[in-house]
Amino acid sequence: MTQEVNQFVEFKLGDEVYGVNILQVKTIERMMPITRVPKTPPFVEGVINLRGEIVPVIDLKKRFDLPHTETTENTRIIIVTVENITVGMIVDSATEVIQLSKDDIEPAPDMAGGIDSSFLDGVGKLDDKLIILLNMSKILKPQELDQLSHI
Repeated sequence: MTQEVNQFVEFKLGDEVYGVNILQVKTIERMMPITRVPKTPPFVEGVINLRGEIVPVIDLKKRFDLPHTETTENTRIIIVTVENITVGMIVDSATEVIQLSKDDIEPAPDMAGGIDSSFLDGVGKLDDKLIILLNMSKILKPQELDQLSHI
């Protein structure tokens, strides 16, 4: 019997390593100018024009109440699809694509990297590092997704 393997895009926020299922990732972009949009939640940075498509961009550090850091040349915007809505997520760096089997993933503790477990799918173990696996469908609440879809 073959073990089911999932692929994740690995990225960093501060000192922690995170992963998002590759099936939800459209592209990874370099940082680009972001246009502010009034009356959006504080974690929404604004919108970008991605090859003719207007894409709302969220700052994951603000979403998770993590300390703010300056943008660097490694800062990336990971473009994901959540509930049929395209959203960009600002991360400190996108490092690689990793493969994890179900046996490599454990249930999320109540808090992982200072993040509420309700945002997580679990914690992956790869060699000697732990990867906090985000559940994109839980990071944005339905009303927030609805708001982003109308930007």
